[in-house]
Amino acid sequence: MTDDSNGLFATATAQFNRGADLIGLTPSIRSILSQPKNEIIVNFPVRMNSGDYEMFRGYRIQHSNILGPYKGGVRFHPAVNLDEVKALAAWMTWKSALCDIPFGGAKGGISFDPLALEVDELERVVRRFTHALGSNIGPDHDIPAPDLGSNARAMVWMMDTYANSTGATERQNVKRIVTGKTLETGGSPGREKATGQGVVFCLQHWADEVGFDLTGASAIIQGWGNVGSATGRLLQVHGAQIRAVADHRGAIADEDGIDAFDLTDWVAEHGTVTGFPAAGWIEPADFWKVEADLVVPAAIENQITARNAGDIRAKVVVEAANGPTTLEAEAILTERGIEILPDILVNAGGVVVSYFEWLQNRSAQRWTIDEVDHKLREVLWKASDAVCELREELEVSSRRDAAYGVALRRLQTVYQQRGIFP
Repeated sequence: MTDDSNGLFATATAQFNRGADLIGLTPSIRSILSQPKNEIIVNFPVRMNSGDYEMFRGYRIQHSNILGPYKGGVRFHPAVNLDEVKALAAWMTWKSALCDIPFGGAKGGISFDPLALEVDELERVVRRFTHALGSNIGPDHDIPAPDLGSNARAMVWMMDTYANSTGATERQNVKRIVTGKTLETGGSPGREKATGQGVVFCLQHWADEVGFDLTGASAIIQGWGNVGSATGRLLQVHGAQIRAVADHRGAIADEDGIDAFDLTDWVAEHGTVTGFPAAGWIEPADFWKVEADLVVPAAIENQITARNAGDIRAKVVVEAANGPTTLEAEAILTERGIEILPDILVNAGGVVVSYFEWLQNRSAQRWTIDEVDHKLREVLWKASDAVCELREELEVSSRRDAAYGVALRRLQTVYQQRGIFP
């Protein structure tokens, strides 16, 4: 049996244990961090437009709050399950610690297809979910954000539902209950592109480190949603060429390059990259065989597996998605000399700018996009520096193990200083 058949939380746990071994994490702290602090499952009814009531199941997993409030997205997808959300919550803990921001880790989701509902039905699902979570979330306790299948509009519904469940004098003070809101309702400039922007900042750091020039580089990107499309457009601005793109409906390629801005407009209208007139159709399995300097998985977990890792012809895999590479695939890529820039570093831009949004809401400020980008680059640059320093200190080649090592050292220090109550 390969790791491809294991649960996602098993992958997250194996990665955590490697980092814990690397720094000699205290056994008691290892035990505490090996499982989420709280696992919340809510089942709630929603009236559909037919007049019937349908039951929905939602999750909120709170992994750790030793560094600050629980923080993490809410995804809407039919495949959402407890195992997946536990893994995603743990990864949020490591991201926050690695980036040295005062947040813990959490994740949530509802198991359903948001595209199958009318807008008013979707609104009722979101509001009922928020109400069902009740006091399990809060602006200084647990702060949701958008994720796969959800968006700024859903966050505004969550904020409004929560605000109208609090006292009248507090309703303007709880905008920070969620991040990733629209600008008009308290969101931050740069939040929509934040994860993709972070991907490119981390890639720039790697390029400077190894002496690679992004200008003229080639890339293939799996997933053309918020993260993939933002990454593609930013790479194109830096002079890189997008040779192939894949999504859940198919794959396209052009050896002369795909215009990321035109493709984004096409997907906004058609919902998929398939049919894009300025590129040719290829078999989805052949996507991974397209030769490029950079491979950017920006879709969902477990996409690079033992079955396709041998097909990849690139210098580096840039994990813009959460958990896109299975354990066995990682071993194959490492054996072949292909570097991996790990997800807990590369896609941390979203949580960092969520932190910025939270700070702006707390102080009733609005930062400019230049301020946000500058601060984001500074945070991710420091995190990347810390990973490089630990790799050198402990003479470890794996960037993933080093990233976990940095995060776990910080968590261990706080646990040792605070102790365990009572």
